[in-house]
Amino acid sequence: MTRSPRLSWQRLGLLGSLYMCQGLPFGFFTQALPVLLRRQGISLEGIGLSSLLALPWALKFLWAPLVDRYFFPRIGRRRSWILPLQGLTTLALGLMALREPGEGLSSVLVAVLIVNLLSATQDIATDGLAVDTLEPGERGWANGIQVAGYRAGMIVGGGALLVAFDRLGWGLTFALMALLVAALSVPTLLAREAERAGEAERAASVGAIAVSFWRRPQARQVFALLVVYKLGDAFAVGMLRPFLADLGLSLSDIGWLLGTVGFVSGLAGALVGGALVPRLGRRTALVGFAILQAVSVLGYAHVARVPSGSSLLTALCAFEHFAGGMATAALFTCMMDWADRRTAATDYTIQASAVVIATGVASAASGFSAGNLGYPLHFGLAAAMAAVSPILAYLLYPGARGSAKLVTEEAW
Repeated sequence: MTRSPRLSWQRLGLLGSLYMCQGLPFGFFTQALPVLLRRQGISLEGIGLSSLLALPWALKFLWAPLVDRYFFPRIGRRRSWILPLQGLTTLALGLMALREPGEGLSSVLVAVLIVNLLSATQDIATDGLAVDTLEPGERGWANGIQVAGYRAGMIVGGGALLVAFDRLGWGLTFALMALLVAALSVPTLLAREAERAGEAERAASVGAIAVSFWRRPQARQVFALLVVYKLGDAFAVGMLRPFLADLGLSLSDIGWLLGTVGFVSGLAGALVGGALVPRLGRRTALVGFAILQAVSVLGYAHVARVPSGSSLLTALCAFEHFAGGMATAALFTCMMDWADRRTAATDYTIQASAVVIATGVASAASGFSAGNLGYPLHFGLAAAMAAVSPILAYLLYPGARGSAKLVTEEAW
């Protein structure tokens, strides 16, 4: 593929629209839907269990080999999946607009599960497309765009559409969401996919694709690094909202702090981190950004012990989200490097699922920690976990005994 700046920016724009398309319904279902369910009188236990509807995002590695194996060459290896999945997502959201929760909650929840399944499967193909089309030198910026696009989709779905809900109601809100997904699908419809996939990919069995990642050198080392890298941060952030509420902040204050300050800072961190990764080198970026992430978590331990003003809380929240965005962009860039283009969708999805499951477990355990230890000790423990992350990133990084400047899928 030609490396002209114009084409490169076209690829970045395409990927940004795809990740925003996925983040839009996911943001609505994880952030806005619990509020709407509560309005319908659903119990807190039921709302908590509704989070299981996002399970396809954690389990998508199970069917990722199918996405790598089956495709229509004339349409494109990745577009064969992305285009129909975007169409089905638009259709599902449109059908949800026709049925109010009061008419039957179970059908709405089934529809949410279906949309999550469609979006998670599209994410497999989108990640494969990113690995297929981006050269190693482009991946830093691309992952900054990826994280930014996904965060933008989540804030529109979980914030803007929730605000619009009071004025538009259930039907028009979902109709608007379907329209936005359809509009974000246009770049994919107009794009032409590079012909990278050959007979070797088609000839490989689903079973061979599924285990290809584990047969590569240092695969278990990489997997261990993925599991621990965001663990401390997730353990801390899992209790951030209850902590802020217990400090006496109002809902609007928390919304401003996390929804506006946090979102903008995370967006900026992803873009800055993505730009710095190629300059610093993968290993240096992973380690350096993990250190910043650990320092930000230590800040929460400090404010949990010492009463602090709103200015310090705002600055700390901005710093933590900024550092988290940088760390995420660096990690996603390395995950692309550690994926073989022949089985890119499966390799990347295995890594992404490891991160999602590990951070999900840490977030779920955070409540028990904070409840038994109190906030100061909880955030202190989270800071200690986060401090281990840069050490392990330094030790576990593939090729750590050699050059750390750049480890691509060819060198790994």
